[in-house]
Formats: sequence, structure tokens, C-alpha cells
Amino acid sequence: MFEALSSKLNGVFDRLRRRGALSEADVTEALREVRVALLEADVALPVVRDLIAKVRERAVGQEVIRSVSPAQQVIKIVNDALVEALGGGAADDGKRGIDLNAPAPVPILMVGLQGSGKTTTSGKIALRLRTKDRKKVLLASLDVHRPAAQLQLQALAQQAEVTSLPIVPGQTPIQIAARAMDVARRELYDVVILDTAGRLAIDEALMEEVAQVKLATNPHETLLVVDAMTGQDAVNTAKAFQDKVGVTGIVMTRIDGDARGGAALSMRAVTGAPIKLLGAGEKLDALEDFHPDRIASRILGMGDIVSLVEKAAATIDQEEAEKLAARMQKGQFTLEDYANQLKQIGKMGSLQGILGMLPGVGKIKQQLNDANLDTAILKRQAAIIGSMTPKERRTPDIIKASRKKRIAAGSGTSVQEVNKLLKQFDDMSAMMKRMNKLGQKGLMRGGLAALLPGAGNKRPF
Repeated sequence: MFEALSSKLNGVFDRLRRRGALSEADVTEALREVRVALLEADVALPVVRDLIAKVRERAVGQEVIRSVSPAQQVIKIVNDALVEALGGGAADDGKRGIDLNAPAPVPILMVGLQGSGKTTTSGKIALRLRTKDRKKVLLASLDVHRPAAQLQLQALAQQAEVTSLPIVPGQTPIQIAARAMDVARRELYDVVILDTAGRLAIDEALMEEVAQVKLATNPHETLLVVDAMTGQDAVNTAKAFQDKVGVTGIVMTRIDGDARGGAALSMRAVTGAPIKLLGAGEKLDALEDFHPDRIASRILGMGDIVSLVEKAAATIDQEEAEKLAARMQKGQFTLEDYANQLKQIGKMGSLQGILGMLPGVGKIKQQLNDANLDTAILKRQAAIIGSMTPKERRTPDIIKASRKKRIAAGSGTSVQEVNKLLKQFDDMSAMMKRMNKLGQKGLMRGGLAALLPGAGNKRPF
């Protein structure tokens, strides 16, 4: 998400940095390029006008001209404007994430067009509330129009390990909603997620049905699910639902497939409703909070270390990590340890997504794309290690030609891929030995360069 916009904005700011002192003409030219980049990223025109006006008002003032680093000051001003456009600021701090501050059972109404990922998102939210918030959740499908819609939600409820409302054929959406709330009250559920029907396009029948369900259940949260891939259509959909039904928050799905990201930048300004959650992928745990300040940092190529650390903390086994660190310090790193690391990285999501959170990675995006980074590579490497015997994993030096052929055949890979994995492991092992040999003081003195092959033979200037 935002790849195209991030690339263009970084180009503009790189040119500003090279100029040193900035004149008003320099800032005006830069803002013209920023405007074009925003429009090409599918940001709504009124939002672009407002954002550029805010940046220009501050950027051509004395705070930039007198700044020690004018270009950095302009970037900060653009960053602040982006955060505001995305819904950041003190007034919105309490509106992030799902609001459960209401008497139980808390009704959450899910609305949106058909195909936006509404039913899958209902399952994701149910899993999130069960695991992170320790809530007892009831899922109920009100979709009596789409074939097997209720069965789909029932299957998702089983995956999320929450309860789904038993299906009673012939009931209307209003009757299903009333039954769900009655069951939730009697059986002491904390949250009821009501998944309404969608349509291929906005029509009066859809809006009337949603409005009736909302009136009958009085939901504490009405979450609109929109597909980020539809660009400005997603913004138009959000505005229509906000005007006719009223929503408390927006969930954007398929953000991993939209390189432009203009819909996210337009959504808050056009609808007045905050984006609360982002969905990236079909897995039930692929749901994250929307943080305007972190998203703005990603757009401007400054990375998102906080989200990366949170993702790592949620997926990495702390006890296992400490054991591995101790073994690495003793030079006891094996292919089994390497396989465990591959699994841990795989749990964190796609490599492109992880690297996108690191500062400055945007500038080498093309090289990363050329490298074909993909979690499928990790799975193939894990399969190769899985095809080895315990002895081979502990002492890879014994793996010669005949063993390589057997391992390749067993893992469905090639001998070349087996060789590549063994070479990577040798390089890692050699680096760890150098780290142990140098010690902490040696690393501080020599830096990362001290870990490179042949570094011990080079004399400092």
C-alpha cells in the first residue's frame, strides 16, 4: 500500500535535500509535484487541495526559511498534514480500534458491498476479540440472499473458535438479529457481531434493510468494510453508507494489493468516519489497527519500527528466542535452529511487508522486487531442512552429492536450491563466529564492516 505515492514523494524530497537553502519558489515547485503524486495515487481532489493548502501555509513561512535543515522541516510539515488527513490528532486518539465501552452484550453491525470481504472481516474481528480482549463472542449472519453465506460465517466461527448463531431457515434479517441479541443476553456473551447482507451496488433495498437492522439492534459500532483495491469507488461507497445509514468506523481490506493507497487518504476527510482496522490477506489473524502517524511514516519512507516490533512480539516465542541466542553465543547454531527462525519469520507475514516497515527500504524497492522476496522461498527452505536427517541438520558438512540429490527429491526442490541454502547457512555461521571472536568491544570499534568476510586481514587507515 502507498508504494507508488511513497516512491514519488521520496523523489521530491531527495531533490529538496540537495538544494540546502530553500526559496519560496523551491517549495512551490515541490508542492506542485506532491499534488500530482497525490492525484496519481487516487486521492480525492478536495482532499489534495486541502492538504496542499495546509502545507503551503506553513512551508512558505519563516519556520522553513530560518530552519537549520529546511528540507527536513518541509518533510515534517507534509508528515503532519498526512497524519491529519488520515485521521490523526488528539481528537481521534480515542476512536482507534473497536470501541467496546458499552453494557454487554455489545452489538457490532458489519455493513458493506458484496465482495468487500465483510464476512471474512467479521471472522477476523471475532478472533481478535477472543484472543486479544478475552471476550466471549457470538457471530450471526443476517445474509439470507447470498447462497451459503450463513454457512461461510459458521465455518469462520469454527476457525476463530467462537460461537455462531444456529441457522434457522426462513427467518428474516430482523428476526435473526433479534434472536442473536436474545441468545447473547441469556448466555452472557460479551460481543455480538452481526454480519449483514451486501449487494453488488448500492441500492434502496440494501440501505433499507441495513437501516431496519440498525434500528432494531441499536449497535454500539457500525463498521463499514470497503475494498481498498476499488480506489475512489471505495470512498464513494463509504460516503453513501455514511449519509444513508451512518457508520462509526471503516475497515479497509486488501490493502496488500493496492499500491496507490489514495482511498485511505481520502476516507477520513470525505466521510468524517475514522479508519479503524486494516485487513491484509485472507488469514484470520491478518488484521491490524490503523495508526495514522505510522502510516504517514511509511508513506514518507521513514518506516514503521513500532508496528514491526509489535508484530515480532506477537509472533516470536520469547523463551525459544532466548535459548537460540545463548546457543548462538556459543557458536552452536544448527540447521534446525535456522528452520525454527524461518518458521518465526513466516508467522510475521510477507517479507515485502516486513521490509516495508524498515526506514529507507523504499529507496531499494526495485532491488528487493528483483530479488523475488517471498514467503514461498522460506517454505521451500524449510522443506529442504525437513528432508534432512537429524544428523545432517546438526553437521551439514557431511551433506555431499548423493545426499543433496536425496534431499532435493524429498523436498520437491533442486540440488541448486539445496546448495544455495547450505551456502547461506555457511555465511551465517561464519558471521556468528566473527561476532563471537570480536566480542562486544570489537563490534563497537569496527561496526558492521568488521563482520564482512576478510575483515580481519584489513588494516584500518
